[in-house]
Amino acid sequence: MSRAPITKAGAERLRGELEKLKSIDRPHIIAAIAEARAHGDLKENAEYHAAREQQSFIEGRIAALEALLSTAEVIDVSRLAAGSRVVFGATVDLEDEDSGEAVTYQIVGDLEADIKLRLIAVSSPIARALIGKSEGDSFEFNAPNGVKRYEITGVRYDA
Repeated sequence: MSRAPITKAGAERLRGELEKLKSIDRPHIIAAIAEARAHGDLKENAEYHAAREQQSFIEGRIAALEALLSTAEVIDVSRLAAGSRVVFGATVDLEDEDSGEAVTYQIVGDLEADIKLRLIAVSSPIARALIGKSEGDSFEFNAPNGVKRYEITGVRYDA
């Protein structure tokens, strides 16, 4: 079985979410179920059924996070010595060669990718195009809306 890579920061975020689910959300939903049960007939008790559905979601997410964290390979990005080359964990500054727009992404594991936070999965098309390139290189890749061309203006390895 191959172990999915994850950055140290990503693993800490997932552990934080797991801890919140176990210590705050789970006890809260247990109390909500107990309160809904006290209202009587469970067949037509919408509060009870909603609380049970929420409990099911929370328990599923806890199980998924525990499984992900137990099989993930945590990589400490600050210990990588790749220089100006782009590898897993790199934070890359890019400039769109067509529009001149600047953007920054960090290449992370599939488990922690979140485009809103500018964390792109190592398996994504742009990350695959970036891997192995160096600062100053230009590259292109097939985006959903056509071919995009970027120049790498900076590479760093933040913790």
